[in-house]
Amino acid sequence: MFTKKVDARIKIVMIIIFLLFFLIIFKVFYIQLIDYKRLSSLANDLWSRDLPIEANRGLILDRNGVILADNLTTTSLVLIPNQIQDKEQTSIKLAEILGVSKEEMDKHVTKKTSIERVHPEGRRLSYEVADKIEQLNLPGVYLVKEAKRYYPYGNSLSHVLGYVGIDNQGLAGLELQYDEYLTGEAGAIKYFADAKGGNLNLSDVYLKPQDGMNLQLTIDYKIQVSLERELDNVVDMFKPDMALAVVIDPNNGEILGMSSRPNYDPNNYQNYTMEELSRNLPIWASYEPGSTFKIITTAATVEEGLVDLFKDTFDDSGSVQVENARIKCWKAGGHGHQTFLQVLENSCNPGFVKMGQLLGKEKLFSYLDLFGFGNKTGIDLNGEGTGIIFPLEKVGPVELATTAFGQGVSVTPIQQVAAVSAVLNGGNLYKPFVVKNILEPETNSIVKTFDKELVRKTISEETSEIMRYALESVVAKGGGKAAYIDGYRIGGKTGTAQKVENGHYLVNNYIMSFVGIVPSNNPQAILYIAIDNPKNTALLSSYTTTPIARRILLDIIEALGIEKQEGGIEKDYQWNDDVYVEVTNVIGMDVKEATKALSDFEVEYSGVGTKVIEQSPKAGERIAKGSTIRLLLGS
Repeated sequence: MFTKKVDARIKIVMIIIFLLFFLIIFKVFYIQLIDYKRLSSLANDLWSRDLPIEANRGLILDRNGVILADNLTTTSLVLIPNQIQDKEQTSIKLAEILGVSKEEMDKHVTKKTSIERVHPEGRRLSYEVADKIEQLNLPGVYLVKEAKRYYPYGNSLSHVLGYVGIDNQGLAGLELQYDEYLTGEAGAIKYFADAKGGNLNLSDVYLKPQDGMNLQLTIDYKIQVSLERELDNVVDMFKPDMALAVVIDPNNGEILGMSSRPNYDPNNYQNYTMEELSRNLPIWASYEPGSTFKIITTAATVEEGLVDLFKDTFDDSGSVQVENARIKCWKAGGHGHQTFLQVLENSCNPGFVKMGQLLGKEKLFSYLDLFGFGNKTGIDLNGEGTGIIFPLEKVGPVELATTAFGQGVSVTPIQQVAAVSAVLNGGNLYKPFVVKNILEPETNSIVKTFDKELVRKTISEETSEIMRYALESVVAKGGGKAAYIDGYRIGGKTGTAQKVENGHYLVNNYIMSFVGIVPSNNPQAILYIAIDNPKNTALLSSYTTTPIARRILLDIIEALGIEKQEGGIEKDYQWNDDVYVEVTNVIGMDVKEATKALSDFEVEYSGVGTKVIEQSPKAGERIAKGSTIRLLLGS
């Protein structure tokens, strides 16, 4: 009986042992074949350490592929404290190379962490410093790749591009606005270490970083160069409080150029004040527009059918009384009897008071709202202002009168160029923008594109056509003559706005501006330039901004490949203006005949012979009377 009980117990024990053995085998089988990947991953996570490899930020390019924001490959110092064998000597040697105290370096070398990035003294090292550290060959001391943002053209387009911090994060401008696209995904060198940080004999794994997306802008760098050069000249000549310029394609809202002074070098943004860094004046600055605003008043009056610019007339005595305010024309004694087109050409304030009165405050201010004044345009840059427009209930006869000629209201430059674009492009108010495409970094294929965005319709095509002609007439016959370019149809309007401080107008302190259009009959670019409180110059925009604008317009013509046209309005020449004369074809004539045919010019001869075989400029060109014609003689 006893033996049977023992046998039964043995059997039970054997069964239990068998079951345990089976479970062990099953567990080993499960671990090795089924759960291997998960456990291996957990083990790798426990053993693995990452040396970070920073990704490059995406490039920023102009519309033609010119690189405006690039990356430089630099080196940074990373420590693995548990692998450092002689902490004392490591601190001494690294401190000497980096130019810091040993006590400061001890904080990094002895820190209780798996990986220590030496910041900031070990970031973005020069090649010389990195080479010295590498030659030390110290355990636990590593040099890793790091990207540094680099702006090859320095101050150019600085407020638009913005800048990045030491950790390559966007802090201003497009760098901030599009940071999520520009920022790449960091990679790493994955090495394996035990719990104490000692190296395990396992192969390192390289995880490639993924660069950020590239941005392709609407900016044309050739036009941008022109803006930067001329604004630098403005600063040198006039020592203004500020200056700015914007160029826009009126047919879609694309910004072709934008700059302002003061500006900064984003490569060294730490050397500038926050005020200099943050104020992108073309979108932020808000001030009384002056006479450039008369473009809007004129367009509204024509659209409403209240004035025929070519037939209706106005008698300007030199001033007009509006309640208790006498509003004067800039010309003493006034312009006398004139058409409303001449009112615009002459920038006659009393004439614009009349236009405002014809419109009435409800209608005039409805057009201001229609053209976007008092609201942000929505441009894809941070820091945009809204301007200030009178609340309608506070608009009396005087406010109505002054608003009509651009005084008492406050607008931003970007609002002005967007509104003038709508006046001239057939009445379409477009949202201005700077980024055209987001590109994949390796193939440059388009990931996302931004097209023109219509905000609203403002005026009719018929009114727009009249305004295009009227602004060409302003340049040919009115206050914009200095912007006239022979052979090209240029439109424009000057502005001289007295500045306000603490509710009072300042004496001899003006913002002078000019809006230029090329070509006026089919606008491809609109330029706006403004100079705040220029010194050493006549206090008239026609003498200050307009010649500068002409030089920029010439560069725009070249950059966009705009061709000469016939049929433009001839310039109304004055005694001190250049008169343009067409060059006669003298090829084949003898010297005497050629000299007589070119009597309006100075003639220079070269070569040997009696007949003209080549001439410069060529026949048909229009150049200023008295210019030099060079003739090549031959037999």
